[in-house]
Amino acid sequence: MIRTCLIPATLMLTMAAGLTACINSNNAPAQNNSSSKGEAVTSPDLYDLQMDIHKADIDAGIDARIVVPVPKDAGGGYTHEQHKFNAKAIYQAGALFKSTGDAKYADYAQSLLLAYADMYPGLGLHPEQKEQSPGRLFWQSLNEAWWTVYAIQGYADVKEHFNAETRETIETDLFDEITTFLSEGQPGTFNKVHNHGTWAAAAVGMTGYVLGDQDRVEKALYGLDKSGTGGFMKQLDKLFSPDGYYNEGPYYQRFALMPFVLFGQAIEKNEPERKIFEYRDGILKKAIYSNVQQSYNGLFFPINDAIKDKGIATVELRYGVAVAYDLTGDKQLLSVARAQGAVVPTAEGKKLARDLAAGMAEPFDYRSMRLGDGDTGDRGALDILRGSNDPKGLTLVVKNTSQGLGHGHFDKMGFSLYDAGNEIMKDYGAARFLNVEAKYGGHYLPENNTFAKQTIAHNALVVDGKSHFDGDLDTGNANHPKPGEFYISENLQITSASIDTAYPGVTLTRAMAIVKDPAFELPIVLDVMRADSGAVHSYDLPFYYNGHIVDSNLKINANTTARSPLGTQNGYQYLWTVATGSAPKDLSKITLIKDRRFYSLSTLNPAATKVIFAEVGANDPDFNLRRETAAILRAQGRDVAFVSVIEPHGEYNPTLEFTKNSHSSVADITQYVSGDARLITITTKTGAAVSIAIADDSAADKTHTIEVGDETREWSGQYALFGSE
Repeated sequence: MIRTCLIPATLMLTMAAGLTACINSNNAPAQNNSSSKGEAVTSPDLYDLQMDIHKADIDAGIDARIVVPVPKDAGGGYTHEQHKFNAKAIYQAGALFKSTGDAKYADYAQSLLLAYADMYPGLGLHPEQKEQSPGRLFWQSLNEAWWTVYAIQGYADVKEHFNAETRETIETDLFDEITTFLSEGQPGTFNKVHNHGTWAAAAVGMTGYVLGDQDRVEKALYGLDKSGTGGFMKQLDKLFSPDGYYNEGPYYQRFALMPFVLFGQAIEKNEPERKIFEYRDGILKKAIYSNVQQSYNGLFFPINDAIKDKGIATVELRYGVAVAYDLTGDKQLLSVARAQGAVVPTAEGKKLARDLAAGMAEPFDYRSMRLGDGDTGDRGALDILRGSNDPKGLTLVVKNTSQGLGHGHFDKMGFSLYDAGNEIMKDYGAARFLNVEAKYGGHYLPENNTFAKQTIAHNALVVDGKSHFDGDLDTGNANHPKPGEFYISENLQITSASIDTAYPGVTLTRAMAIVKDPAFELPIVLDVMRADSGAVHSYDLPFYYNGHIVDSNLKINANTTARSPLGTQNGYQYLWTVATGSAPKDLSKITLIKDRRFYSLSTLNPAATKVIFAEVGANDPDFNLRRETAAILRAQGRDVAFVSVIEPHGEYNPTLEFTKNSHSSVADITQYVSGDARLITITTKTGAAVSIAIADDSAADKTHTIEVGDETREWSGQYALFGSE
């Protein structure tokens, strides 16, 4: 039985498009990725379920009074949330009228639209206006554009139900006013190549189509002067790489995806001759697919300013998946829709839901890939290595991208590691409580700049306690890592990159790999982090881990009664020094447990390496930061290399009360260097040896040779694997 929710008007502020919290758990869509073509029907019809939810919400709203308050509150406050709710209510009422033909839904939308038409012309700038691009309904015009994108779609569905006088009032006093404010009223934002500009262009262009105003459409497409230096087409040219990677990362990609997709759809329907979904070799379709690929177990990789609980179920990507399925008929997208658990209330969403309910879904091909960054794909890359196409399998994400504009973090060549459904080596993401007004008005917290963006907050190498590019945004935006070869084979997946501009006089190089070999119970991860300089520096390499430490070969001095911050600036001031230890000169080892699996970090360290166990939370009297933990390897020298193996192993079963293989199988790590090439050999406790060869030269036809005792290892290309067998 499908259960719907009747939400009292006083609680309806929490409603989101595509609300799924009301779904009875017995009817929740399966999250399994193993569906196959021709399977039995196992999914409910998500479209009918969605429309039932919207109907219950809007029926409750019809029975209550219309509330259109004078704007007062910043993000997350009452008036902010009420105006958000009203935009969605207009949209959903329109969808219900289109679906059912019941005039009460059009009348409800009319009441809301007329209330806004009465209020909007008299509004000045919002009293809590942000320093950049303030709005009138909201504290920033970005929200105003978002509101318009929703409201104009609802109006398009109901406008024919209204008489001419009502249409004139709504179009003149509301939509003309608001789109003029978003365009001529804020030319800097409207013409900006940025997600704020994308939302503004979509709002103005979609309104232009609904109102039959081609001048508005042309301005939205090509900028206020229609020259092409701004506008939607320029954003399509500049904000995505040829692979569909969005410069600010997957979190902001999904946010920008909604106006890109919806305005694109409006262009396709009104001017199909533009072939917008074929533009730049189908860049919009690529962006939808790449956004799905940039996720693990349903959540986006938390790159740059990212809220970590955002994932593929977000409404923006639900629009993207529905439109992409309508365009391509790719049945893999049905599996994504099932994992999303809801569809949008559109014809495309209906088609998606019907085919999913008919058992037509095929598994989505989560795979290893390199997503180039920059409009021509030559400004670094996001490298994704997956042990399998299981969305919960071993996944390594290496951030060799460019800065990411103002939302970027100073974490060149940092990484995240996932396994068995968990984030094992963590990225902090953003310091923000989105729309929680009590937390800095729901805005990014001050600690976002002073900690979350700093290099020490990431699994990236820090030199002399300073952040990459000394924390300067303009310098960061002007520089990026140089990727090496991205190599994928059955037993070796490996990538590398280098950068010599993060610190003056220091070249950073990192190679990371997933290695499969019978010597190990499960695939392992190899990390070779190098720094080369003509001068002596201090180097810190953090590993932010998720789990409980169960074993170590370090001599640990724990600060059990008092703690002090690790430093005074560049993010160090927020780290408590929990304990320190000396790493053995041959191999340091830390083993932790997360859920039912063990993970060992074994590292061949530079001489005299110290290990610092740290915890986020120092100098944080307002409890703005999450209490996350890290092991930081600290060394000094000119040329240093940290060679680490991250090894998943064993099982802990609390139900059946057994533990197996809880100790690392790594006995030794050795490194042989010859010129620009090195050979890393990992020896297990049983005597098996696995070697990975890495050269700096990425030329495919270059031959490299290293002498190891009486043996000679020779290979062509940048990488090679010499397995235990």
